[in-house]
Amino acid sequence: MGKIKKKYERGAATTYITRNSAIKKLQLTLADFRRLCILKGVYPQEPRHKKKVGRGSTAPKTYYHVKDIQFLLHEPLIAKFRELKHFNRRLKKAIQKRNINAATRIRSNKPKYTLDRIVKERYPSFTDAVRDLDDALTLCFTFANFPATKRTQVEMVHECRRLTVEFQQYVMASRSLRKVFYSIKGVYYQADISGETVTWIVPHKFGHEHPTDVDYKIMSTFIQFYTTMLKFINFKLFTSINLHYPPKLAVKLDEDGDEVTATREEKLEKLEALTHTLLSAGGDVVEEEAEPDRFEDGDNPDQVDQARVQLQELRDLTSLFASCKFFLSREVPRESFTFIIRAFGGQVSWDETVCGGATYQETDEGITHQIVDRPKLTSQHFNRSYVQPQWVLDSVNARRRLPVKDYVVGAALPPHLSPFVEEEEGEYVPPEKLKLLKRLQQEEEEVAAGDESDEAIEDEEDDDGGDDVEQSEDESEEDTENVVAAPATKRKRKLDKEPAVANKKAKHEVVTEGKREEVDVKKQLSRQQAEEQRLAELMIPKKHRRLYHKIQHKKKKISQEAEKLKEKREAIDKANRVQKKKQKHKPGVTA
Repeated sequence: MGKIKKKYERGAATTYITRNSAIKKLQLTLADFRRLCILKGVYPQEPRHKKKVGRGSTAPKTYYHVKDIQFLLHEPLIAKFRELKHFNRRLKKAIQKRNINAATRIRSNKPKYTLDRIVKERYPSFTDAVRDLDDALTLCFTFANFPATKRTQVEMVHECRRLTVEFQQYVMASRSLRKVFYSIKGVYYQADISGETVTWIVPHKFGHEHPTDVDYKIMSTFIQFYTTMLKFINFKLFTSINLHYPPKLAVKLDEDGDEVTATREEKLEKLEALTHTLLSAGGDVVEEEAEPDRFEDGDNPDQVDQARVQLQELRDLTSLFASCKFFLSREVPRESFTFIIRAFGGQVSWDETVCGGATYQETDEGITHQIVDRPKLTSQHFNRSYVQPQWVLDSVNARRRLPVKDYVVGAALPPHLSPFVEEEEGEYVPPEKLKLLKRLQQEEEEVAAGDESDEAIEDEEDDDGGDDVEQSEDESEEDTENVVAAPATKRKRKLDKEPAVANKKAKHEVVTEGKREEVDVKKQLSRQQAEEQRLAELMIPKKHRRLYHKIQHKKKKISQEAEKLKEKREAIDKANRVQKKKQKHKPGVTA
């Protein structure tokens, strides 16, 4: 007879462990256990069968993997937490006895620990750390905007501020920013960092109070780990583009050629202003972006063409504001717009009485755009454009500079559409976005037509010169023929006239040089991809025909939802028009 198998001694019941059991096994307090799990990246798990894990009980409990708790058993941080607990007990006892010398001595010997080893352990490669950069940036930017209070320490706020400014300096120097969106929560940014897409949120700067339902001890533990991780990442990013770390500003010389000395506070102020260039580690070396090579046998020509189109679009985007010089008014959010404009190659400044770090004044003749967020202006310069702040954001998301006529001061702005929403084929697209896409397409066609007309004019000029020479030669030949050929009779004159006309027609039939047909590679590739996808759906095997029907059913549902949303939008627009008409005809109300 075999061994009797007892219940709850294998399977899911032995895979998970409750939080109370884990705390008893590690001999830690709840606060230290939470801190240890945050630093080591151990999080609660949700079992599939709670009744089996709970040994027949379905009471709500927090479970962890047994392997994770065994992984924490021999962690050196546990000993440091116990030393800190002993330190707090001794310091409290010395303060209660009013022994100042003992309290001072105990404070000077406070145990410390570093998290460098844990960062390397959790992120073996640099790519892994960049992939987990979203939450770190969002939390660090949030704490950087907090005021220094008892809940948020001064050192923590200053450290977050320093690291976030360094990261912004890298994004501006490498031109890595791709998308921007202003919302109620804050400003959404998306950048391409070492081939990985990183998205983070920066809260708006305004006076606020700390929320009472947030545990700042837990948040400070996350900040402790994220700041350590961000130091490693900033160092790697700066050295990858040949910049000093910590960042140094480019040296300025006075009239005598000597270096301009500045205090530490002035350097920090200029660094946080985001308007000054950084000093390179090995000289000002600018590396050109290499185009992808094209091989006849090795690479796919469609992929090479697509890579070239993407590379050209990226170059146009990174140099979007390269020829622009901006001036920010007092009411415009200074830091966010400076970061956006500088990340796309533009120059920016403001009134020096607003904040330090201004590089030029409002009277500068080279300013091309002045960003104003006021309904009216008292004075204007005729050699610059006055636009509202949304023009910068919409131009970045449209990947080209939009016409300024829709964003002049006091004008009703178009809706600020999110660049993170990408509609698939058949989905509902807002009419404002359709209008924008149509305008951009018309601009592309106008630019293409202008280029073709310029080439045609050049070709016509070349052809006209050649025709004049040919006509002069033809006229001279005809004159000699008329002099030589003297017909005797009418019939002979008539017979001689027919071949002369034929020769004249033949001489005027000039073969012109053919023109190369201009092909839009981007449209051609998009059409080709759509055709390949359609053919792939049609070529689904018969045994997998159910998959084809599911794809078609999904497309049908998407089109139905799009039609419903379209009808709903039309009803809303119609109701708004009716309401405006009623308000217009209401007595005592002027249009």
